[in-house]
Amino acid sequence: MKASKKLLAVILAVVVGAMATGCGGSSPENQELNLGVATGWDENQVVANMTKILLEEELGYGEVRLTELELGPVFQGVGSGDLDAFQDMWLPNHQAQLDAVENDVVQLSPWYQGQTEFGIGVPTYMTNVNTIPDLNNTDLTQILGIEPGAVISERIPDSVIPTYDLNQEYVESSTAGMLSEVERLYNDGEEFAFVPWRPHWMNARYDFKFLEDPEDALQDLNDGATISSIVNEDLPDEDPVAYAFMENLKLTEEQVNEIENINPQDYGEAARTWLEDENNRNSLQPAIDAAREAQES
Repeated sequence: MKASKKLLAVILAVVVGAMATGCGGSSPENQELNLGVATGWDENQVVANMTKILLEEELGYGEVRLTELELGPVFQGVGSGDLDAFQDMWLPNHQAQLDAVENDVVQLSPWYQGQTEFGIGVPTYMTNVNTIPDLNNTDLTQILGIEPGAVISERIPDSVIPTYDLNQEYVESSTAGMLSEVERLYNDGEEFAFVPWRPHWMNARYDFKFLEDPEDALQDLNDGATISSIVNEDLPDEDPVAYAFMENLKLTEEQVNEIENINPQDYGEAARTWLEDENNRNSLQPAIDAAREAQES
């Protein structure tokens, strides 16, 4: 009888221990994720908010946090493990940032299924300006720019302006600040030069053209880039569900622009609104299915 009681106690201890393990950090409601978001990068807000919503709603994650930082600290954060992932790495544009953390991160397949473009642009009503050196035939004194951490914010003053001996200076700003000025000048029909790129909602809102760069002063920025994610090196083992989801998530240029245009002031709301359409949600089902398969294995 005593032996039976002891055996029962051992069995109960094993069962309780197994239950405790099963209800630990691996259960979805206890799972957390911290995604780095680069300040001013709208497509990053789109894909990060989409990831947050679907991991929480479809896969039961307790919390997916979005941490906004400048570009350099985002890369450093993923490398150190303070951040779990960053989903807006443009290559070759961000090669230097990747090189600094390459031993501490894992690069995923590109999620963006479209053509990227980055450069200097002007509104189409500036009909006599089609190349970068044509800017010297205008009265412009500035090229409206974006954050100092962006590669183009180095390339224009260091390479483009001296190559073409431009009369304009490059004026750094936030992306929001630049776009606010673009909105004002465009609506007033004034001449201006700025830094556009795609994917971005500006391509749907404004009629503008990218200026040709005959001397290739922008160098690799003239080439199409891939947009992919990096995750901390420990994430594939520690959180295979999130890893599988991000590895299989794909968005087209049309989808990114569509989401951004819903509400550029609140990409969380924009993503939720976009996902209300059953066809839109179904288009992301492969990523959800891959994550569920990882969850069940």
